[in-house]
Amino acid sequence: MSKVKSYAALSEKTPLEPYNIIRRECNSEDVLIKIEYCGVCHSDIHMARNEWHNTSIFPMVPGHEIIGVVESIGNSVSKFKIGDSVGVGVYVDSCGKCDNCNDSMDHYCEKGVVLTYNSYEYGTTTITYGGYSKKIVVKESYVIGIPKGMIKEKAAPLLCAGITTYSPLRYLNVGQGHKVGVTGFGGLGHMGVKFASSMGAEVTIFSTSESKKQDAINMGAHNFVNVNDKEQLIKAQNSCHYILDTVSANRDMAQVFSLLKTDGRIMTVGLPMEPHAISSFSLIDKRKGIIGSSIGSIVETQEMINYCNENNIYPEVEMIPISKINEAFERIINKDIRFRFVIDMSSL
Repeated sequence: MSKVKSYAALSEKTPLEPYNIIRRECNSEDVLIKIEYCGVCHSDIHMARNEWHNTSIFPMVPGHEIIGVVESIGNSVSKFKIGDSVGVGVYVDSCGKCDNCNDSMDHYCEKGVVLTYNSYEYGTTTITYGGYSKKIVVKESYVIGIPKGMIKEKAAPLLCAGITTYSPLRYLNVGQGHKVGVTGFGGLGHMGVKFASSMGAEVTIFSTSESKKQDAINMGAHNFVNVNDKEQLIKAQNSCHYILDTVSANRDMAQVFSLLKTDGRIMTVGLPMEPHAISSFSLIDKRKGIIGSSIGSIVETQEMINYCNENNIYPEVEMIPISKINEAFERIINKDIRFRFVIDMSSL
C-alpha cells in the first residue's frame, strides 16, 4: 500500500482539492502506471456533483482518460514492460465469465464493469480512484498499449471521447456511400466528424453554433447545418443514413428523426439529465430506429488507438495544470472549450 497525491471531490457541494489516496501494491497481474496526462470528461462533472441520481461515492477522484508510463509490473504480466507508454479508459475490471466478456464485449459485462473511478472493486468495499492522481494500479488485461511516436497528451481523450464515437460507427460499418449526421460539435461530436470522414462517409454537422462551422469543415465535415435556421433544417430532412447523436441535452427528438432516410438509425452516445421523449410516429415513419452505444471493449479500444495512430487522428485539446481543474469544470459547463481539456499531471 502506498500514499498517492490526487485531486478529489470530498462532497457534491465542494470543489476538487488536493487529497492523498491509498493505492494497492502490484499483484501478480497488475501494472503500476505513473500518470502523465488525464483528459477531463463531462461525466467527471456529473459524477463529482452527483447529478446522475445518487450514484456518486465520496471522496471521489475523477478521471478515466489516462495516459502514462509503466513504472512496475507484477510477476505474471506479459503484455507490458517497465517504460512502456500505456492508457487506461473507463473501466478496470469485468467478470471475465459471462457471454459478453467471452465475446470481446467486456464493456457490456452482465455482472457490470468496475469503473476506473466511483466504483467498488468486485467483492470488496474498496473504492476505485481515477486519473486525477500521480499513479494508478490496473490489471494488465484492462491496460491499453500506446504506440511509439503517438502524441500522448493529445491521445488521452481517445480513451473515452474517442472510443465512445468510434465504436458505434464501426458497429454500423460506416463507410463509403454513407451519409452520416453528427448532432453536437463538442468533445464527442468533433471526434465523430474525424472518424466518420476518415471512414469515407459524407459528414454533416448539426449544431447551434454557427461560429464552429469552419472548424467543422477543417476537421472533415462536408456540410454544416445550423439547427436554429428552419430553412436549413427543412433542406436537411431525409438526408442521413445514420446520425451520431452526441448532444447531452433534452430537445425535440422528432426533429432529429426527420433528418433520417428510410431505415435510418440514430446512434445515441450523449447523456441528457432526463429521459428523451420519443414518439412512436417518429419510429414508424420510414422504419427508423434508435440505438445506444457505450464506450467500447478493451479489444476495440486498442483497435481504435492503433487506427488513430495510423491515420494521425487526435482530439483538439487544451492543456491545463491540475490547479485549474475547477475552473475547467465551469468552462465546460459554459461551453467555453474547444474541444477537450487535458491535465498535465506533472503539475500535481
